[in-house]
Amino acid sequence: MRLRIPSGRSFAEADVPDDRLIGVFSPSLPPPAADPLVETDRALDAPSGSPRLEELASRAATATLLCSDHTRPVPSRVLVPALLRRLRLGNPDIRVTLLVGTGCHRASTGAELAEKFGPDVAMRERIVVHDAGDAAAMADLGRLPGGGTLKVNRLAVETDLLLAEGFVEPHFFAGFSGGRKSVLPGVAARETVLANHCGAFIADPRARLGSLEGNPVHRDMVAAARAARLAFVLNVAIDPGKRIVRAFAGGFEAAHAEAVAFLRRHVGVRVPEAADVCVTGNGGAPLDQNVYQCVKCMAAAEPVTREGGCIVVCAECADGHGGESFFRMLRDIEPAQMLRRFAAVPAEKTEPDQWQAQILARIALTRGVVFVTPERNHAMLRQMRFRAAATLDEGLALARALCGRGDAARIAALPDGVSVVPEAAP
Repeated sequence: MRLRIPSGRSFAEADVPDDRLIGVFSPSLPPPAADPLVETDRALDAPSGSPRLEELASRAATATLLCSDHTRPVPSRVLVPALLRRLRLGNPDIRVTLLVGTGCHRASTGAELAEKFGPDVAMRERIVVHDAGDAAAMADLGRLPGGGTLKVNRLAVETDLLLAEGFVEPHFFAGFSGGRKSVLPGVAARETVLANHCGAFIADPRARLGSLEGNPVHRDMVAAARAARLAFVLNVAIDPGKRIVRAFAGGFEAAHAEAVAFLRRHVGVRVPEAADVCVTGNGGAPLDQNVYQCVKCMAAAEPVTREGGCIVVCAECADGHGGESFFRMLRDIEPAQMLRRFAAVPAEKTEPDQWQAQILARIALTRGVVFVTPERNHAMLRQMRFRAAATLDEGLALARALCGRGDAARIAALPDGVSVVPEAAP
């Protein structure tokens, strides 16, 4: 069997003997929409749990549209013009601001915004990039159920109509992305994001991939979106080629629930046995741009890789590690010590990037990790306590040795680890 794992804008490839391969597990999504514009209009014509956007716009003088940033493969060139068109059909004079939800990521550059929205929208519309550290730009909305302070960008709070675009996929600790996440973490203050991503929440066994029921991270995100009066969303499910499969529009809770129900039918995969080696990736560019983002595919591989086994991550990591504090945590703190340390950190003292490091430490404590990535990243990865290989053949050889099974190792593959919710048969 020829394994072909997306990496950057290409693939990492290797042959695996058929008798050593448990299987290649991918989502069973329907074909992409023949015409994404038609599919988007279908959803906007019949929104769930909300009047049509045109009606909402007719009662508003201002609107703020929450948009994803450059790290998300949201088809904004389709979604944003569709939403702007509907807003102005309902009210030709409505004043619209596009607020780019960066969470705690770095600001999107002008070039990245032009690439994301298209040059016409980037030049014509008012676009503001959220800065989680700008205290003066935040409005205080009280407390979240988990106890954290809720502060949200004023442009989102002080508008007549708040709406969002986005996509829904499995998320490694919020259960699923999309919907409420446009507000928290999207346009929330840094202290609010940190409290929502605190050590106690991340350690909760319900804060896992595909899990919403009882998930404390999800609970606080929903509360934040309600407090900010998020009125309408246009979310999509996309295939591994980043093409729109299905669109969902309406009230943020109703549309998100509809999207999650759709995805559960298509992204759940059952691996018939725990693997000695699981090969995965973050879906290629732009999602595999750094090690920080690749924790997501590792979290997908974790439940189907036996303890003592090894996870092989194929990722270009063109942007390096993805965060200096994240890098230093992995470099300087042994995994077991890191888990003890973060479990003791109060929510209000949460450190930037600790959640990503905490999840990675949990995985690395019981499973080996090998990155298949260009050689420019190898020294950095070794400092972060990982193994690194330039080709998938080399990575598999390392993983077979690390798991102690050699050529007898049983191998499973999740080519797009961020698009599935896998479980191993008992």
